Formats: sequence, structure tokens, C-alpha cells
Amino acid sequence: MSENRLSRFSDIGFEDFRSMARDDSLSQYEKIGFPDTYRKGMEPAIFADILAKLDNLSAPQKNVLDIGPGCSTLPRMLIDLCQRQGHNLVLVDSAEMLAHLPDADFIEKVSAFYPSGCAELFAKYQGKVDVILCYSVLHYIFAEANPWLFLDRSLELLRHGGQLLIGDIPNVSMRKRFFGSPAGIAFHKAFTGKDENPPVEFQVIERNKIDDSVIMAMMLRARQAGFDAYVVPQRSDLPMANRREDILILRP
Repeated sequence: MSENRLSRFSDIGFEDFRSMARDDSLSQYEKIGFPDTYRKGMEPAIFADILAKLDNLSAPQKNVLDIGPGCSTLPRMLIDLCQRQGHNLVLVDSAEMLAHLPDADFIEKVSAFYPSGCAELFAKYQGKVDVILCYSVLHYIFAEANPWLFLDRSLELLRHGGQLLIGDIPNVSMRKRFFGSPAGIAFHKAFTGKDENPPVEFQVIERNKIDDSVIMAMMLRARQAGFDAYVVPQRSDLPMANRREDILILRP
């Protein structure tokens, strides 16, 4: 992929994704902001990692919410699972993105920006959701909206015993630790084909990027609100496991 094509996926937000969803020149992975090399062939492993953390998905007849599912193979795997398990599935994304996903009687599509455009969703499902999945989305919310409102409103939806996975969070602190290590340096050289160390800068302002302080603050905020919350690693075979991690929140 050319440098110009890669740059298209930098500094994007909700309106950009609406436009990308309508762009037939983009692959299903590019429509959701990833080069094909980052996601093609990897989504079965990603879904297996999600299932290992959200075991409520394997039980029957649950209320499931997917925030920002996109239109790749991953939400289709979730749709198939929900059909088999008899779940009610709510998908929240732009109308343009949701149009790529199938319709069914167990699927409720909400075309809105989450959480600010979802008043009816909160009125209907407050305290009633068994599983919330938000995968590869938090960094866009962090840059474009209010991540604390996102967290608080999502917690309000969980029933007792419910699970929330905020997955695939790019943590700039984790990224720096990796690229400052021998393994990260070797990875960078192999990826770029150049005998140069990756640039790593500490104690600098990282505008619109999530770091350790944000990850830990979100976990602590959930715990202070009465939820169990954990920072959990991704499977080592996932495409960006060396610089991304997940937050798992459980309502006792």
C-alpha cells in the first residue's frame, strides 16, 4: 500500500468513516480504517480472543450491544454467533456502515454517534445488557468526543453479571516500551527494511493519543462506580498485540 493510501487512515473520525463506508474503491478492512495487511486473515483469531474474554456470549438468550462494529468479517462472525445462541443484538454505527451488514429479526440497528445520539437506546436498555463490545473504537471516541461520558453511559447499560470489553486500544506508552526494547527494534527494522532504530520519545505531549494514564484512569473510574475492571493483554498472535491492549469490565 502506498504512503498516500496509508495516510488516509490517519486522524480520521465519525464523518470520515461514513464517507469511507460509501467508497467502493476501499476493501472491507480499509473502510474501517485498517490496511488489509493488518486485518485480512486475522479476524478469526481476533474473534476467538473476544470470545475468551466475553464468556456471556457463549450462554443463550442474551442482550448484546456492539458499539462501532464496522463492516468487516468480524461483526458478521458476531451476528452468526448471536443467531445460534438466540441473542438479541444491537449494532450502533453510521447508517452507511450498517448498510453493509445483514438485517434479521434479532438485529436492531441504531444509526447514531455513540453515546450522544443514542437517547432511545439508553431509555430502552439501561441495566439490561449482558454483553457490550467496543473493538478498535475507543481511540476515535477519545480524540473526537468525551471518553468519560462514553464509559459512564456504557456502564449504565450493563445488568448485574454483564460484561464490557473495550478492545484493541492503542496505548502510546505501551508502543514506546515495545519499540524501545530489543524485540521492538528488530520488529521495526524488519518492517521498514532499514537498519534504523524506531524513534521513541518520552516526556512529550501526545495529543489525542491514549497512554497508560488514560487506561488506568478508566479502569479506576469503573471500579469506583462499583464494577470490577481489568487491563488484559491480547493474544500474542494478534496483529498489534505488542502495542494494543483491552479493558474488561464486569458488573458484579
